[in-house]
Amino acid sequence: MFGEKIIKIIFIDGMHCMHCAKKVEEALKEIKQVKSVKVILEEKKVEIILKEKIDNEVLKETIENLGYNVVEIKN
Repeated sequence: MFGEKIIKIIFIDGMHCMHCAKKVEEALKEIKQVKSVKVILEEKKVEIILKEKIDNEVLKETIENLGYNVVEIKN
């Protein structure tokens, strides 16, 4: 549908500081399907708005390649 937002919420274990949050944010912004990224460090989660659908495994691999553990991805 036109104007429909695709939002994913990713819970991450291992993010402890602003440096961690920035690292995750920058890596996710490199993915072409990602429109915007908002890291909420206190809740250890990331809110992503997508331009188009993407497989959760791509998001998970991107984060886990940085050394963090993806606990859950909510669509």
